Amino acid sequence: MRILVHDYAGHPFQAELSRALAARGHEVIHAYFAGDKGPKGRLERLPDDPEELSFAALGEALDYSKSNFIKRRQGDLAYGKLLADLIRSSRPDVVLSGNTPTETQQAVPAACRSVGAAFVYWIQDFYSIAADKLLRKRLPLLGHGVGAYYKYLDAAQMRGAEHVIIITDAFSPQLDKWGIRPDRVSVIPNWGALKELPVRPKDNAWSQEQGVSDTLVCLYTGTLAMKHDPTLLEQVAANTDAEVVVVAAGVGVEHLEAVKSAQPDAYENLTLLPLQPFKRFADVLGSADIMLAVIEEEAGEFSVPSKVLSYLCSGRPIVLSAPAGNLAARIVRETGAGLVCDAGDGAGFVEAVRTLINDPDAREAAGRAGRAYAEEHFDLDRIADRFESVLQQACQERAASPGGG
Repeated sequence: MRILVHDYAGHPFQAELSRALAARGHEVIHAYFAGDKGPKGRLERLPDDPEELSFAALGEALDYSKSNFIKRRQGDLAYGKLLADLIRSSRPDVVLSGNTPTETQQAVPAACRSVGAAFVYWIQDFYSIAADKLLRKRLPLLGHGVGAYYKYLDAAQMRGAEHVIIITDAFSPQLDKWGIRPDRVSVIPNWGALKELPVRPKDNAWSQEQGVSDTLVCLYTGTLAMKHDPTLLEQVAANTDAEVVVVAAGVGVEHLEAVKSAQPDAYENLTLLPLQPFKRFADVLGSADIMLAVIEEEAGEFSVPSKVLSYLCSGRPIVLSAPAGNLAARIVRETGAGLVCDAGDGAGFVEAVRTLINDPDAREAAGRAGRAYAEEHFDLDRIADRFESVLQQACQERAASPGGG
């Protein structure tokens, strides 16, 4: 097959999937939003990559803002046009697209139809539902209408797709409400890039450079955006003696920078660093004694923090603030990979961190449990088998449809 994999964010495990599919002889174009400032995987050709793999960095020059709604919408629409142009010029057999703003994704089905390509919608987060909840909170009148419009678009895109991939059965009731046929839905959980994230010693090149190789570190890494609560990290720094290292990008970082600037003495143990190249990511994770993850109630029902999947690979214990029904929360709780508290529970979050600070044996046991889960569930060959099967089925569906293939 000629496959276009589009991952808006450019995360590590999606790039790993593209490499696996290309290694099976498929021609794979991996496209992503180069203007997004979030964490990125290996998004360039490596010496041992198959010839069938290429990367398309889109929208690097776009004037994009995540804090200004008008500029953000304009950027989403402009990026959608770039993505549609790529589909029309590359003429793939099938497009797998996910992790994408609703109005950006709106350009994909029409572009697919214009070249006879099948469209597979990869739902890692109900973007429209999360946006609806956040907009209603911030813009009570206008937000209601905008959120309803986004949900309408999302549902229409999914109904028009040859296949829909969801990352958890918890998403199924919403698809039922939107009239998505169950026979066109597959559940494939997200995973961490296990092979690229070996367990690293705490004393490594990166931790030495940062001066934390012999210091107890609580680490947060990844996006710190609107659906995360930076005040929880602030509270850990204010109420423990641990070094709180935040390697991140997003509006939450700006909040922490302001806090640290206003009270430098009170937050001497808070270190803020930019996102690091993926080739150093394993050492960044290895520098930690405790991993921190947070997600707000409004976004948490339909969002699974991908950083938690990378944390599981690291062999380090996790403290997660998230809604109880969140998939990542269930994984951490049920495997014993760390401690979970309710979203927004600052006191509970700090207490969970203190518990692990004071119990090295519990930290070690939780880290082992997380890595064991990753090794059992993040088998790339099995995962690629399932995606390959879905993509082939989608191509067959498209070819059999009126005007198809």
